[in-house]
Formats: sequence, structure tokens, C-alpha cells
Amino acid sequence: MSDTLAPTNDAARIVLRGRKVVGGCAEGEAIVTRDTISGWGGINERDGTVIERRHELRGQSFKDKVLVFPGAKGSSGWSAYFHMARLNGASPRAMIFNKMTTKVALGAVVTHAPAMTELERDPLQIIETGDWVKVDADNGIVEITKRRR
Repeated sequence: MSDTLAPTNDAARIVLRGRKVVGGCAEGEAIVTRDTISGWGGINERDGTVIERRHELRGQSFKDKVLVFPGAKGSSGWSAYFHMARLNGASPRAMIFNKMTTKVALGAVVTHAPAMTELERDPLQIIETGDWVKVDADNGIVEITKRRR
């Protein structure tokens, strides 16, 4: 049985407000990293796996998850790799990130996943891998349901 928790009425929920980057609404299990992510040479666009050496998510996939990360690093090819991940059906369901750059903004747009930034509290301090997260970018709301420990 999975460790993750789908939303229930008795689970602890946290609601944060932030700024929409890409509209839409999606939800899923969170995958969280405090490391920035490189597109070119950092992810396998065929399956959404982080392949960057020394990255804390190395070997883990963000496919169909809510990716929570500080931002992008590397070249302008970052968005191309996330675009290819979407074309291969391996993109995240949604993105939440701290540092807005043109690189990460374009990556969010070509991924077609709801994306938010500038949350009222640092998402890297609140959201943990395995939490259930709903990103309602159209309304500027992120709902976090903490997984049971």
C-alpha cells in the first residue's frame, strides 16, 4: 500500500496563495527538491527521470507528479527538454518554483502544466515529497494535504 495520501476530510490541509505562471488546475503527489534542475543533461526527456549527477532526485521521475523546486539552471535548452518530456508523456502534472527566470517560465509554458511561483510562504519549507498537492493556478491557490507519517 502506498505511503501517499489522497485528500480526505480529516487530513491536515495547508492553503497558500501565489502568482500564476501558467493557468490551469492539476493535482497529484509532490516530488520536492532543494536543488535547481538542469534541462539539457539533467533530465531524461523520455521518462521524466532526473539524470544529473549529484542531484538529490537522481534516478527519480517527475512524470505525473507535482514538481516543487527552486528553479532552473543551465542553458536556454532547459525548456526544450521539458517540452520533449511533455511530447513523450513524461512531464509533471504541475510545477511550483521559487525563482522566476525566463528559462523556467518558458519551460512551464511549453510543458502546458499549471505553474505557480511567489507563494506567500516558501513551498520548499512546507511541501514534502509524497504530500498531495493541488495547483489551481487560475485562482492563485495551492492546497497541500500532508501525507501520513
